[in-house]
Amino acid sequence: MNQQDMKIDCPVCGGERCMTAVTRVEKIPYFGEIMESVLICERCNYRSTDIICLEQKEPSRYIIEAGEDTLNARVVKSQSATIRIPELGLKVEPGPRSAGYISNIEGVVERFETALKTALNLFEDDESKEKASKILEMLHEVREGVRKVTVIIEDPFGQSFVGHPLALKEKLSEDEIRSLKTGFLVFESEGNDDED
Repeated sequence: MNQQDMKIDCPVCGGERCMTAVTRVEKIPYFGEIMESVLICERCNYRSTDIICLEQKEPSRYIIEAGEDTLNARVVKSQSATIRIPELGLKVEPGPRSAGYISNIEGVVERFETALKTALNLFEDDESKEKASKILEMLHEVREGVRKVTVIIEDPFGQSFVGHPLALKEKLSEDEIRSLKTGFLVFESEGNDDED
């Protein structure tokens, strides 16, 4: 593992040399090389973490049943991956500020819980609040090992990974790749470049 630490000025609070920037390159078995960057400000407690995959792989889909036996399955989620739990109607697609992370299936479920709790505070109608509360309860049951759901991670750049013997890996078709969001801005030219 190759790691570099440095002190920099904090762009959030403006403090001088109070932010620690840590960059670490690590090779994950059966996956490849990743770079993790962590920013932590001692003054305002701002924290940011990102994972960048340094190797491009075949576009892929990982499918795993999240249950008591698989909650500890290692997950590398790249900034370009879409994560779904179809039984609960949940999906997180990458956006321009999407970050990668390393976790496990339990951590992925916990991230869905956190996002749902935030959304619950924004809902104004009782029907949406009730539905969100039921889904939160089911996610809690998954983390407790009482309920099983399917977690699907699709990555058009093949930089995500689920490390567990029960995880199924599939190749994405060209149509599936085109239908996925990547989180990156894409400019497509229409017409001939020679035309004015």
